[in-house]
Amino acid sequence: MSGLTRREFLGSSAAAAAAAAATSGGLLVGCTSAPAAESSVPGGAALGPWIQITPDGRVLVWADKVEMGQGTMTGYATLVGEELDLDPARIEMIHPGVDARFGFQNTGGSDSLASSWLPLRESAAKARARLEVAAANRLGVSRDELSVDDGRVVHAGSGRSLGFGELANEAAALAEPRDVVLKSPDQFRFIGRERPRVDAAPKVRGAAKYGLDVRVPGMRHAAIVRPPRRGDRVERFDAAAVLGMPGVTDVFEISSGVAIVATGTWQARRAAAALPITFARGEGPRPDSVEIRREQDRLLSEESGRAARDEGDVEDALASSEQRLDVRYFTPHQAHAAMEPLNCTIIPQSDRVDVHLGTQGPTAAQDIAAHILGRSREDVFVHTAFLGGGFGRRVFPDVVVECAEVVKHTNAPIQLVWSREDDTGHDFYRPATGHRFRAGLAADGAITAWDHTLVAPSLIPSMGEDIAGAFGPEWMRGFLNAAGGGLAKVLPRLVGPIMALEGASDQPYAAGSVRVASVLHDPGVRVGIWRSVGHSNNGFVVESFVDELAHAAGDDPLEFRRGRLSEHPRHLACLALVENKANWGAPAPGRHQGVAVYESFGTVVAHVAEVSVAGSRIRVERVTAAVDCGRAVNPDIVRAQIEGGTNFGLTAALKSAVTFRDGAVVESNFHDYAMLRMNEAPEIEVHIIESDAAPSGVGEPGTPGIAAAVANAVFAATGKRLRELPLRLDA
Repeated sequence: MSGLTRREFLGSSAAAAAAAAATSGGLLVGCTSAPAAESSVPGGAALGPWIQITPDGRVLVWADKVEMGQGTMTGYATLVGEELDLDPARIEMIHPGVDARFGFQNTGGSDSLASSWLPLRESAAKARARLEVAAANRLGVSRDELSVDDGRVVHAGSGRSLGFGELANEAAALAEPRDVVLKSPDQFRFIGRERPRVDAAPKVRGAAKYGLDVRVPGMRHAAIVRPPRRGDRVERFDAAAVLGMPGVTDVFEISSGVAIVATGTWQARRAAAALPITFARGEGPRPDSVEIRREQDRLLSEESGRAARDEGDVEDALASSEQRLDVRYFTPHQAHAAMEPLNCTIIPQSDRVDVHLGTQGPTAAQDIAAHILGRSREDVFVHTAFLGGGFGRRVFPDVVVECAEVVKHTNAPIQLVWSREDDTGHDFYRPATGHRFRAGLAADGAITAWDHTLVAPSLIPSMGEDIAGAFGPEWMRGFLNAAGGGLAKVLPRLVGPIMALEGASDQPYAAGSVRVASVLHDPGVRVGIWRSVGHSNNGFVVESFVDELAHAAGDDPLEFRRGRLSEHPRHLACLALVENKANWGAPAPGRHQGVAVYESFGTVVAHVAEVSVAGSRIRVERVTAAVDCGRAVNPDIVRAQIEGGTNFGLTAALKSAVTFRDGAVVESNFHDYAMLRMNEAPEIEVHIIESDAAPSGVGEPGTPGIAAAVANAVFAATGKRLRELPLRLDA
């Protein structure tokens, strides 16, 4: 991590701008310049869009993706260190906020390392080439006689060497080479090796900075009282009743509710709890989970849906099948429940606005703050902190909207922190979905027909008006907002719930005839991206239904899968590895096994869950996973992410669901929206398949298949097929 504190980094902004203008080391090759305060440190020389080297030899790398526990910073440092032959531990990683060098910035889709695998290495290799040319010019030798070692360029014949810092300005002044030769895998020193995370030490010491850690003189704290039901509005409130409470300085209405401003977080919270307020009913729907489920059932019975995949004649194939299955599965709404509460701090000044928060979408945060506060984007500086969990929730900028509205009213530095109840009751939830499967089997167990109809809402509206404006130049914001809002209403009707089809329309199992279709159903719940998105639902339903087919065919579930995945060698390799490592077919006494294999974000994961059942109690004792994620840049991080994704999926499989009653969320905190606890977490073993392919995602692929593996193990233990989450034997 950087030796520069956040306060020092901010304090050096003006000096950085002057230094960049005064030196020849400000070259940014192949990109546009970003505000100097966010893109450089005093006296540093930029060698490509990510890398800067200071005169004292510090190598700084700007991360265009955020670090929310998935290991991005360590991965970036590893890729750069590899091509610079520099220990990644010596590289200082920096969150840049919004930086024009990187275009629209957003972190999601498990693509941080996958998308940077070649660009980062190429940038580092070009920086190395320029350093070597600068050293050759300085030493009067051929570049071929030079090598790089531990931050120095060394001449083989004489042993003379020059440090990166001594060469940085000269190197930055050189033309960037058009082509470079990257290291071959047999030359790797750091890629593929287990190394400590670069963010581990500051997190252990408590030195890592999160959005909640921001403190500035004169800062005030805000809490928002919102209607419990989406679409309702404030009818009346009595500000005078709480303005006399200790620390309370202001009470006023904003777009989402009533803001309480105080000298401390708890003073604001106490006043929010005491505020006399009534809400008027809105015109929108008032969703109810029982009614949502009933409507999903009706639609599955009456609607054929929009076909996303249609091969052969499913009806004929079903009619001629030896066996036919017709079953339904359901998944509930889920909250994100990140451990760090949502928060945002905005500091207005005469010439700039500073926005501090942990966000997956810094560009959208900048655009929204600028729009609400009437500033240009160039005057708004987003300082991205570490994220205490994202899972898709921190893509959405509602906390920025609220904080900016409070700042606009007060013209004071404001920190807004959501409570757990705020977050549980006002999330962008994982959609509730319904699924109908019909399938046919031949006498030999071949799948003759596969028909999957799913009912789900669209996620497009949640990406609508507020975020749309950030996708283009500032002068187009109004048009883009209007277009985005309009498209958010029209597109779902045109294309259906397309993200809900992930892992359904491309299911890999061989079948004679296949039809996958979707039915759009919007019950009025605000939904959004949740870890692994559509895969989180389809991993459960597809892999559970495949298990049903295996048992109907009288076949071993793992062998059944193997026999129908002949065109998917990566799936087969993961199944073979997990079969061996889990000792498939021979669980410990009193335990039963279930299997699932699933691909998402370019990565294949096979899970074997070993489960014990006592009465209605389901306990997952052990999970074995095999993963093919391409080349594992840091195997320890891959294992950690699959472990984390597995436990995240187990919470959804066994513990939690968001339910609506008369439009309001029933659950409020961890007492009724439960997380998997440490004493409930299973032993997890993760085995990585060696691969020369480029890296693929690991942050999300551990989640989709685990619920099915557990449900399949419960069936093996009890003979009861559980087709709804969370899994309940007493339902």
